[in-house]
Amino acid sequence: MTETTAEKINQTPPSGDKPKNWLQWIDENLEKPILFIGMLAIILIITFQTAYRYVITDILGTTGSTVWAEESARYIFIWISYLAIPIAIKNRSNIRVDIVYDKLPQRFQKISWVVVDLLFLTLSGVIFFMGIEHIKMQLQMPQMTPGLQIPFFIPYLILPIGFGLMAIRVIQDLVRQVKITGAVDALIGVAVTLIIGAPLILGLDLEALVWLFGYFVLFLVIGVPIAIALGLSALATIIGAGSIPIDYVAQISFTSIDSFPIMAIPFFVAAGVFMGAGGLSKRLLAVADEMLGSLYGGVALASIATAMFFAAISGSGPATVAAIGSLTIPAMVERGYDKYFAAAIVACAGAIGVMIPPSNPFVVYGVSAQVSIGKLFMGGIVPGVLTGLVLMVITYFYSRKQGWRGEQRERNIKTFSKAIWDAKWALMVPVIILGGIYGGYMTPTEAAAVSAFYGLFVGVFIYKGINLKNITESFIEACSTSAIIIVLMAMATIFGNIMTVEQVPSKIADLILGITESKILVLLLINILLLIIGTFMEALAAIVILTPILLPIVIQFGVDPLHFGIIMVVNLALGFVTPPVGVNLFVASGVAKLKIENLSRVVFPMLLAMIVVLLLITYIPALPLALTKLM
Repeated sequence: MTETTAEKINQTPPSGDKPKNWLQWIDENLEKPILFIGMLAIILIITFQTAYRYVITDILGTTGSTVWAEESARYIFIWISYLAIPIAIKNRSNIRVDIVYDKLPQRFQKISWVVVDLLFLTLSGVIFFMGIEHIKMQLQMPQMTPGLQIPFFIPYLILPIGFGLMAIRVIQDLVRQVKITGAVDALIGVAVTLIIGAPLILGLDLEALVWLFGYFVLFLVIGVPIAIALGLSALATIIGAGSIPIDYVAQISFTSIDSFPIMAIPFFVAAGVFMGAGGLSKRLLAVADEMLGSLYGGVALASIATAMFFAAISGSGPATVAAIGSLTIPAMVERGYDKYFAAAIVACAGAIGVMIPPSNPFVVYGVSAQVSIGKLFMGGIVPGVLTGLVLMVITYFYSRKQGWRGEQRERNIKTFSKAIWDAKWALMVPVIILGGIYGGYMTPTEAAAVSAFYGLFVGVFIYKGINLKNITESFIEACSTSAIIIVLMAMATIFGNIMTVEQVPSKIADLILGITESKILVLLLINILLLIIGTFMEALAAIVILTPILLPIVIQFGVDPLHFGIIMVVNLALGFVTPPVGVNLFVASGVAKLKIENLSRVVFPMLLAMIVVLLLITYIPALPLALTKLM
């Protein structure tokens, strides 16, 4: 699974160069001030809430309530999540499946964008109008929010405003695409869209699951962003089969993400962005080099160790690869390492980014399965460390065979102490996150907010890598990256509600039970399923879709939901380096300027070793669950 960017899609309509007038400037920057202020506001609000409860209240002995803080932060979070999607629309950076798209001739690729835009416009338009109807209902029967004591319709205004702005951005993209595609091919795109909607227009009488999964698979194949595919297929099922009232679509779009635990996602993303922009990677690499740089494969070993350090900050596989690979891949090539090996080892090490806490996939699973996020974080440490050690063993012996020695220079207590001192501010981030959570001082969301605040402070005032030139883009990147995940969860909730109504989990459970009653075999089948899905679907999307299906099945076999969450995340982490669409492979191949198909072949032996780790944590629960017992 990849995030299709303007750089990857060579026919992405240009958004324009330097703005020619103030109207164009507003068009280019409309969302950015709101996103900047909103993200900064929720970081400061939750940091204040944490400080108030654990510092001001305890030390000064004062009392008071900060209910308003959490509630206002949640509503601002929802607003910036939906207002960041229009930027993703302009940049075409929504998560989608590109397997079929990449094989199409360029002409049909252009036509496919017309179809995608029209389908996206349909969903945006429906939720826009449903949002207006929902606000009308709230105005007729007014209610007040419990904390801020403001009318409920005010936070709900984001539905018509957010989806209305999405519709405008989609129309702009569609107009630009039509100019590139041409009138004839654009009409073909319109015709294809009408054919897709024909079963609904004709009022065919089909089973709800046929509507739901038929449309979902179709939308994925033609390259519709996964979040939109989930929403559209659910909408088609509601219209075609009436599984749930259509009025619920707007309400669920809001309530599904009105959640304090989910807010950890943008905070962890922001912390990683701030620390990356602040020059963190170079300092962490210096520490790892002091520890491992003199061995065979020294730079490669240091790359893996740095990825493990960075994983304790970013919670993102691709971010880890980009931050570490841009420094270490050129260094390895300069010292005689094979370029494909250098890129492959960094891509595989990047998968550790979602195992060692913090981890956005663990947050998503924790919310979906109602499992302790703190315990999931603890459960990810052992698989992450094991994966790192396995990759180090492979690197050492392969480098020894190739004669790739580490850099020979003086390394002693003095140089090691200096490297640690230079990286002290960076090394404090995991202490803040894990110490805050497991010391009982902060929830995962509060720890994430404090780490984001800390990362911003360090990046601006200490490392000084964040300045007036890049601070706005850092905030926008954090908002856009997290918003794609959040909207995916919102649409998946609507999709999941229909699956629940249609009893999909129980039907699949009965099917598997009909095949075997062996717990070992069931876990093996689920692992194979997840490995296959991980080859073409992004981990977060797979988690929100599959958790409600697979969790009831494994519970019947006595598998701890906590253990299953660890299995699922580690399994899907392998998808980051699994051809044909592993996002880590795309990032590494971009940094090293290599063909991804050649890089995929070099990754394969490392992938097999990572699968061995997966099987160990699957069938020896004591391994991943050992540290969770300490809580």
